[in-house]
Amino acid sequence: MTPLAKLFRTTAIKLALIYLAALSLASGAVIVYLSQNTATVLREQIVETVDAEIVGLADRYRIVGIRGLVASVEARSRRPGASLYLVTDFAANQLVGNVEGLNERVLAGESGELQRVSYTPLGGGEKREALVRVFQLSGGFRLLVGRDLQEQQYFRSLLAEAMRFWLLVLAGLGLVTWVYVSRRVLKRIDAMAATGRRIMSGDLSERLPVEGSGDEFDRLAVGLNTMLERIEALMHGLKDVSDNIAHDLKTPLTRMRNRVEEALRTDAMDAPARAALEATIDDCDTLIRTFDALLRIARVEAGSSDAAREPFDASALVCEVGELYAPVVEDQGGTLEVEADTPMTLRGNRELLVQALVNLIENALKYAQNADDDGVRICLAARLDGDTAVLSVRDHGSGIADADKERVLHRFVRLEESRNAPGSGLGLSLVSAVARLHGGRLVLVDADPGLRAELRLPGDGGTSAKQRNGRNQRDGRAGERTSG
Repeated sequence: MTPLAKLFRTTAIKLALIYLAALSLASGAVIVYLSQNTATVLREQIVETVDAEIVGLADRYRIVGIRGLVASVEARSRRPGASLYLVTDFAANQLVGNVEGLNERVLAGESGELQRVSYTPLGGGEKREALVRVFQLSGGFRLLVGRDLQEQQYFRSLLAEAMRFWLLVLAGLGLVTWVYVSRRVLKRIDAMAATGRRIMSGDLSERLPVEGSGDEFDRLAVGLNTMLERIEALMHGLKDVSDNIAHDLKTPLTRMRNRVEEALRTDAMDAPARAALEATIDDCDTLIRTFDALLRIARVEAGSSDAAREPFDASALVCEVGELYAPVVEDQGGTLEVEADTPMTLRGNRELLVQALVNLIENALKYAQNADDDGVRICLAARLDGDTAVLSVRDHGSGIADADKERVLHRFVRLEESRNAPGSGLGLSLVSAVARLHGGRLVLVDADPGLRAELRLPGDGGTSAKQRNGRNQRDGRAGERTSG
C-alpha cells in the first residue's frame, strides 16, 4: 500500500474530509440563500423605484406637457447616481435622456413591461445591463425609466469572493483538524496498539499509557489496565498451579514408573504379571507425555516461552529436521523428502518450531499410510509466499475432511473414533499454539492425495526482498551455466 493510500485510510484524514465537506456544503447553502434573497430584495427595490419615477413623470407630462417633461428628465439625468431616462417622439427620435445604444425593439415593445437590456451610458463607455420599463404617453411619445444593475453585479462578485475566501478558511480548518487528530488522538491510539501487541507477545506487565487529562482515552486506559492487572494475577496463579501440579503429579508418576522398572528386574515373576507391569510403564509414559504437552501448550498460548527469539535460517532448520527424522521414517518403511533450497530468515523460538515440525512429521507417520500399502511418503518443505515463510509437511494418505480441519486443531480431538491408536490429540494443538505465538497460523490444505499442513509465519522484516533478489541471482547464474 502506498503512503498516500495509507494516509487516506486513517481516521484523521477521514474526519478532516467529512468536516470540510459538511462545512463547505453548509457555508455554500448559506451564501447561496443570502445571494438569492439579496438579489430578490434589490430587484424589488429597483421595480418600486422605477414605478414611482414613471408615475411622477407621467403626472408631470399631463400637467406641463412635453416641454416640462423634457426639462424634468434632463434635470434628473444630471444627478449623481441617477436612474436611466429616455424620452422619444412618435418617430423614435431621442429628445432627452442619459441612455444610448438601445435596441429598437426595447422601445417598440408593449408599454409597462419590465425588461433586462444592455445599454451604453451617454457619452460612451462599456456596455452595461439594466432593468427598464417603457411607458407610452399620449401624442406618440415614449418614456423609458430604469436602474443600472452594476451595483447588484458588484454585490454578487463580493459574495463569490467571500465564498472563495471561506473555502480557503475551511481547508485550513480541515488541515488543522487533521494535524490535531493525527498528532493527538492517533498518537495515543498507536501507543495503545503498540502496548497491546507487546502484551499479546507475552509481556503481561505492560500497561496502557495514562496522561492524566481525564479524557475518554484516559478512562479507557484505566479500565483496561485494571483488567490487565486482573489477567496478570490470574496468569501468575495459573502458572503457580501448573508448576504445583507438575511437581505433585509428575513426581509420583515417575516414582511409580521407577518402582515398576525395579520390579521388572527381578526374575521371580510370571509372564502375565510382567506384561501387566510393562503395560503400566507404557501408561505412565503416556501420562507424563500428555502432561508435558498440556503444560507446553499452556505456556506457549500464554506467550511465556522460556527460549528467547532470535533470527535464523528457516530452510536450514527444515534441512536439519529432515536429516534427523529421515532414518525414523525409513525404519517404518517410508521416505522423507526435503525441499528447502531458498534461504529465508525468521525471527522466533527455534526450539518450538523444531517441536512443531516434529509433531507434524509424527502425525503423518501415524495417520498417513498410503492406500496401496507402499509405505508412508512425507515431504518436508520450506518456501516463500511473498513476505510469508511457509514451512509445510505433506503426506499421501487419506487426508482430513473439510468439516474437521478446524476441529482437529483443538485439544484432545482425535478423528479416530475408537481412540485405540496411540496419541492424546494434542500434537496439532501445540503446533497451532506455536504458530500463533510467532504471529502466524497453521493451515491444513488438501494435497490431492493426502494432506499438507502449512505453518505460515511472517518473515523477518526487511530480509524477504534480499532473499528473493538472492534467489533470482542464483537462478540467473544457473541459467547462464545451463546455456553455456
